Amino acid sequence: MHVHILGICGTFMGSLAVIAKQLGYRVSGSDMNVYPPMSTQLESLGIELKEGYRFEHLQPAPDLVIIGNALSRGNSAVEYVLNEGLAFTSGPQWLAQYVLHNKWVLGVAGTHGKTTTSAILTWILEHAGAHPGYLIGGVTNNFSQSASIGESSFFVVEADEYDTAFFDKRSKFIHYSPRTAILNNLEFDHADIFENLDAIEKQFQHLVRTIPQNGLIISAHNDSNLEAVLAKGCWTPRQQFGANLPEEVCKLLATNGGVFWNAEVENDHGNSFELVKYGQGSTGEVMARSHVEWEMSGLHNVKNAVAAVAAAQHVGIDVSTSARALGAFKGVKRRMELLGTVEGIRVFDDFAHHPTAIETTLAGAAAKIKEEGGNKRLIAVIEPRSNTMKMGVHQDQLNRSCQAADMVVWFKPPGSCINFQKLLENSATPAYAFDDVDAIVTFLEESCVAGDHIVVMSNGGFGGIHQKLLKALSYGPDRL
Repeated sequence: MHVHILGICGTFMGSLAVIAKQLGYRVSGSDMNVYPPMSTQLESLGIELKEGYRFEHLQPAPDLVIIGNALSRGNSAVEYVLNEGLAFTSGPQWLAQYVLHNKWVLGVAGTHGKTTTSAILTWILEHAGAHPGYLIGGVTNNFSQSASIGESSFFVVEADEYDTAFFDKRSKFIHYSPRTAILNNLEFDHADIFENLDAIEKQFQHLVRTIPQNGLIISAHNDSNLEAVLAKGCWTPRQQFGANLPEEVCKLLATNGGVFWNAEVENDHGNSFELVKYGQGSTGEVMARSHVEWEMSGLHNVKNAVAAVAAAQHVGIDVSTSARALGAFKGVKRRMELLGTVEGIRVFDDFAHHPTAIETTLAGAAAKIKEEGGNKRLIAVIEPRSNTMKMGVHQDQLNRSCQAADMVVWFKPPGSCINFQKLLENSATPAYAFDDVDAIVTFLEESCVAGDHIVVMSNGGFGGIHQKLLKALSYGPDRL
């Protein structure tokens, strides 16, 4: 069977391509934006990539065309599929029909942390010998691929709330019917498809309606938006998780048959914590406790880990085994990934594309730098690339999200509605804005010194800035 994927280099569609290849299909695909790490992964698997959306790419006709949600009517390939009557489907529908229909699905949903939490959960199951299938919206450092069909009945999927396709405007996660569901958090995002927060909450309500009574919902404590969703109907047992809550609060939340998971974080860095499960009997006593030492940083990642441990226990993996797995977790590419160190200047890549994600990532990085000691600066280089960001929806949150940085450099995307002049004027941190990637590279090459930590934040390729910056720092005139 020949499957052609339109939008194949997206994190989700690229992962589908990996699974289709493992199922024995001939797989090809087209995309306008071909860049690592997804393009590298696909090419290494022998999947044929074609630049652009030309109708010739669909000749001779494949048996099935899987259409990504980035494509819409008017796209030349989409119009060709419809005009020629080619068989087509969406990525989530294909996944549900061909892969998930006989699996115990563990779905990870939420505005932030889906990829990292999915990667942690998959690694815990793998480390414990469960050998799950998985589809993660990114390339992890513990696995050579972002997806696998697996060897067991368990399948971990990153459950995205973004829409399915131009012909199916439901959220992707509606198709997955998870038995174990993590609800990490819920904020307003994706302003290009959701009119307001209520619209997103409605999709989450639909998700909750698909989770069976013998399943489990694991949700973040004290998230008012998630509470609003669950208050409108929940037919599934629920456990909550949090971090740094007092013991008496945890016991109270776990009384009368409830369960609460807490992380007692030992330092601001977050690389060491006690993982505690409360919920024995009617008084919420401690049911399990394990110490965790791991490579990740930031309170947000600690919470991701706690949620993953709770989900893993639902499929039979004990807390101590999960804690050992966390100690061997290597992170996800483009999540505070160190790309290189040049003359004492460290350059990181991060996928953050929402003010909350930017804020938590920078806070974690700042804590780590403080712990290392010395006179070091944290410099954030940000491309507000998501549709929501470019629409200016988060204008008032952007400066607050960067307050942990010592300097902020903004890229001004074409057509952005962000008022960058206002942004710079109101910034409590030294801030600069450029409309050219090369100008940013030149500015950083001239102004950075040994000890600086540069965090490049974007959910796209950012004009190849990462390698341009590393090259400039290596060969700039003041470093020859």
